[in-house]
Amino acid sequence: MHEKDRHRVILSAVQDRALVTVVDLCALTGASEATVRRDINTLDGQKRLRRVRGGAEALTTKPFVGLAGRPFSVNESLNSAAKQAIAAAAVDLCEDGEPIIINGGTTTFQMVHPLASRRLQVFTNSFPIAEHLLKNTTNTVMLSGGIIYREQNIILSPFDNDVTRNFYAKRMFMGAHGIGPLGLMEQDPLLIQAEQKLIGQADELIVLVDSSKFEARSSLVLCGLDRIDTIITDDGIDDRTAAMLERADVTLIVVPAGATQKEGLTTLPA
Repeated sequence: MHEKDRHRVILSAVQDRALVTVVDLCALTGASEATVRRDINTLDGQKRLRRVRGGAEALTTKPFVGLAGRPFSVNESLNSAAKQAIAAAAVDLCEDGEPIIINGGTTTFQMVHPLASRRLQVFTNSFPIAEHLLKNTTNTVMLSGGIIYREQNIILSPFDNDVTRNFYAKRMFMGAHGIGPLGLMEQDPLLIQAEQKLIGQADELIVLVDSSKFEARSSLVLCGLDRIDTIITDDGIDDRTAAMLERADVTLIVVPAGATQKEGLTTLPA
């Protein structure tokens, strides 16, 4: 690849992701690390990006307005064992043939693996969930329409007349930024608007969160605890939080991190 072409690719990658590593840029350009580092130095000298340790970053915030919160790629690496166990317990609640909604998120994404042995009708606003289910399972998949938010890997629509209103689900499975006495919390108004539409299409709301989410807070409340039927979490949940959920008449399913389907599950009745 010619030097000018490499520079275009590097600048495009930096504007798209704000921060990229030398390894990422080598894969994108096909150039060696030494060549990429030299390109970064050149572009840094031209004030077109900023050189940082191990890569490069954008000089200014990219113009595309994304959602508040950490990117999918960052969240995916956090508490992975607990998320896998929680997701397996969630799939165990489903029966073949059922229509379900799976909201985008890194915990709900882990449902795709146990779903490989099932056959359900799945509505989702998650690009990676839909892609994985289509490629690796026999589940029927329906994808919502709207704008694709790259960092969170979800599709959201601000309009009321989208396909969401035409899908009925026995259960909706979703994650959350945080949970407290007021209910589920999220960080972005558009995310709340889209999720409230989805919640309205399901008989039961099942929330999948690792125990760290009971300490997280946000200024935006998605729904109260009285709308939640079941919460699935790991055994890091403390007694005070469990008692709060019991008082709210929420069924609590606790799984040891790393537990497989139907193994080690504890259900605390509401």
